[in-house]
Amino acid sequence: MPILLNKNVPFPDPSLASPDGLVAIGGDLNVDRLLAAYRKGIFPWTVDPITWWSPDPRAIFELDGFHVSQSLARVIRQGRFEVTIDQSFQAVMEGCATPTSGRGGAWITEEFIEAYTRLHRQGHAHSVECRLQGELVGGIYGVVIGGLFAGESMFHRVNDASKVALHHLVGHLRRRGFALFDIQMVTPATKPLGAIEIPRHEYLHRLSAAVAMKCSF
Repeated sequence: MPILLNKNVPFPDPSLASPDGLVAIGGDLNVDRLLAAYRKGIFPWTVDPITWWSPDPRAIFELDGFHVSQSLARVIRQGRFEVTIDQSFQAVMEGCATPTSGRGGAWITEEFIEAYTRLHRQGHAHSVECRLQGELVGGIYGVVIGGLFAGESMFHRVNDASKVALHHLVGHLRRRGFALFDIQMVTPATKPLGAIEIPRHEYLHRLSAAVAMKCSF
């Protein structure tokens, strides 16, 4: 049964979530609240009301299990795209918020953009951008705590742009010594790239170790 949050009520144990993964309702999207949620394996999904989730199973990318198809490898070798980090965080979020065929982004409201931009300004959220001839055509963003990268959403306006950004991100996380790349749920876009599901209890065990690490994005 989800609990009602207020300033004096902390997040409950995520293992007490409802069968669909709903943990709590209410609260706010301030920086401290968001960081407390991610440390416990919980994330927000709506703003009216604010709802907090911890699904079981949980989807991740194993950092040594990212699958690069022959066609994607060819695109990467061609070097068509310029990939950058933290150059256009809000623009990436706005790109993710634009619904397109086969990818809904309507849950990323203005309130989410404002909240995660605050996280970014304080060094807790990061983006990878993909550009073609100087124009932003894809990207991904997420939250970082210790050795955790909690991927939130990605988008593309040109074929393969988000995949190239994701490939760059995985390599970056590996070089930086990160331990856990959370993507919440497997989607048709992430499954061919190697996304897997693990039980929530296993995710929470790995999360506890990851957030205690000292990694620099």
